[in-house]
Amino acid sequence: MTKKNFITLILSTIGGILFAVGMCMCLLPEWNAFNQGVVVAVIGALILLIMVMVRRKMSGKHIFVKLSGKTIGIILLSIAGALVLGAGMCMTMVWEGLMLPGIIVGIVGIVLLICLIPLCKGIKD
Repeated sequence: MTKKNFITLILSTIGGILFAVGMCMCLLPEWNAFNQGVVVAVIGALILLIMVMVRRKMSGKHIFVKLSGKTIGIILLSIAGALVLGAGMCMTMVWEGLMLPGIIVGIVGIVLLICLIPLCKGIKD
């Protein structure tokens, strides 16, 4: 394992756990820890952002991503795919009587997210 991959593994694990626990603290009323959850989630998100910058620096790239039309399109498609998939999950698990439409909406969200693979990596022979 390279040093770059090891540091990425450690930082992404710590950041991901903090972000997930913070979101649970915010969204579970039984915990009664909304304000603390926001703080923990923001710390987790900052660690994940630092991880991306450290990995790019260790790869010999610029720390910040250069924004182009393609990059903005990929960001918008990923946001739309995540929102559609999340809406489908809510339809099936939270809202009454929307199981089949929720499954269809969830599949559309998954397809949108799968479309990111050829956009980011390209199609090769």
